[in-house]
Amino acid sequence: MREWISIYKNILYMHFSDGFYALPESAKNAVSPTNPFLRLAKLLGYTLLRLVGNIFSGVKQTENLHGKVWLYVVSQNNIDSLSFIQNNLSDAAFVAGQSKDIGKYNKMVNRLSLRRKLLYYYKFFPLLLYFLQNRKKQAIRFYDVLYDAVGFYEVYLHQLQKYKPSCIVFANDHNADARAMLLAAKQLGIKTVYVQHASVSPIFPPLAFDLNLLEGQDALEKYKQCGPVPGKVELIGMPKADAFVPFRKPQRSVTTIGLACNLMDETAEITHLVTKLSQAFPELRIILRPHPRDSRNFKTDLHNNTTVEISDSRLVQTFDFLKELDVLISGNSGIHLEAVLLNVWAIFYNMNPSENLADYYGFIRNGLVDTAPDHPSLVKLIQENQQQTPEVYLRAQYYNATVGIPYDGKSGQLALQHLEQFLEL
Repeated sequence: MREWISIYKNILYMHFSDGFYALPESAKNAVSPTNPFLRLAKLLGYTLLRLVGNIFSGVKQTENLHGKVWLYVVSQNNIDSLSFIQNNLSDAAFVAGQSKDIGKYNKMVNRLSLRRKLLYYYKFFPLLLYFLQNRKKQAIRFYDVLYDAVGFYEVYLHQLQKYKPSCIVFANDHNADARAMLLAAKQLGIKTVYVQHASVSPIFPPLAFDLNLLEGQDALEKYKQCGPVPGKVELIGMPKADAFVPFRKPQRSVTTIGLACNLMDETAEITHLVTKLSQAFPELRIILRPHPRDSRNFKTDLHNNTTVEISDSRLVQTFDFLKELDVLISGNSGIHLEAVLLNVWAIFYNMNPSENLADYYGFIRNGLVDTAPDHPSLVKLIQENQQQTPEVYLRAQYYNATVGIPYDGKSGQLALQHLEQFLEL
């Protein structure tokens, strides 16, 4: 029992932390429904659709996974972040859990069977009792997250013993399934590598990988706040941005405004903002891009406002969306950094006024973005820069180590050099 507790405390490190619990409810709702009845429904649905479904559904593997370098992914953003390795390393293969939704990339990912996961759910109630005694608020609020996490470690330990990968590369360090894979790999002495795929926060788990390929100094400083960093660290920029650096735009007039929203943003505020911008700038193109996990029907919410386009983030890559823009407006989202890397002017605007959403990534504090407190200020700010947007890409240097140096646009090449050296050890 003591071993179970140690393993699952590690797996649930972030979601059962005080820092995560203190986040606004909108942020927590993206992981676990706020409504307790929906949490229960999620748990029951998970049991029927995933646990039982895994028993009867097939497992697709198009490659021989024995002894390969595994690229473990939990989302299409992860694939975008690790594809440079798969494209350049002959023995690398994308791997994910049996039921994980990877968006448009589902067909290209090898799947690991989770049928045995059902065998370990006898651990749920003892673990829940422990967390109720020691992390009561978190256990009550996130018991569905615990339920979902049970069994990943045990199943992945079995899969790693079967396939014996030479190394596992991760682009996620805090989801339960990714942490379970990491712990199983460490238990068996398998090499692990982390490639940062998005902006990070001090509430993330401490880095526990053998090699950590981080984008820049900001990420390193934040991870040092999380805890000791025992593995090797290299600052390599953002490989997924390499192909788009040639599209970095010069200063220009504003013809297209992009709005990126996520599940923390309120529907009413998003639609109100879009309406205000449409009224203030009727001659401009406006594109709204919801997060891939955001299933809200904005076409209906916008009352068929035909002047606004919707960018489908499950089909259109982030940088392809950003190439279209002259200015990006968003709240607490890592897309600000990606925009600035393309020299797209980024403005922070809070689309959740009912909650106190702080400068989560430090983008305002560190001067990456401009900001506006309300609609009139936002409109005025755009108008003041409408004829010529500011040059902003050098603002990203603290976040991206290759900006403005010879490796600018060659982050993947730099990362591969470090990875190949590491694999030769």
